[in-house]
Amino acid sequence: MKNEFILVPPSEAYASEIAAYRQEFLAAGDSMDGCGSLRRIEDPIEYIERSQAMTRKETVPEGLVQATQFLYVRSSDCRVVGMIQVRHYFNEYLEKYAGHIGYSVRPSERRQGYAKAMLRAALPFCKEIGLDRVLISCIDGNIGSEKTILSCGGVYESTVYLESEDVYLKRFWITLQ
Repeated sequence: MKNEFILVPPSEAYASEIAAYRQEFLAAGDSMDGCGSLRRIEDPIEYIERSQAMTRKETVPEGLVQATQFLYVRSSDCRVVGMIQVRHYFNEYLEKYAGHIGYSVRPSERRQGYAKAMLRAALPFCKEIGLDRVLISCIDGNIGSEKTILSCGGVYESTVYLESEDVYLKRFWITLQ
């Protein structure tokens, strides 16, 4: 039987999976791209509430932008295998560096095509909120992420240097159908 996956907003039903996802990233010393405030917030219920607040322009904290957080869940065991965040518009940082979409796949679930499937699943939502194209960036040298973006229609635009993290980021645009 082929695994099926769903893209869902964070909710209390997934609180223990969100906590386990966070812990796996912390144990691996890995970045939590596309997870919003998950690295800073230990309590999954607080994280869920923060994610819900980010979806409404009037409750977005100053300096941030309206964003929708999704969990990528394997239906057979309700395991969160990835997270993806869609930012509805840009602030200066997003426009220059991070883009509309950030995503990550749980370290123990990588190299199974989940990032590509998750990104493809999120693109119709981007269209629904009025975007015609989306900007996605990845660290130069992250071949897996670059291949994911390209396989979803990404077109390379430029590489920029993010001084605060001492990394080069490759920027790609995906035109939405």
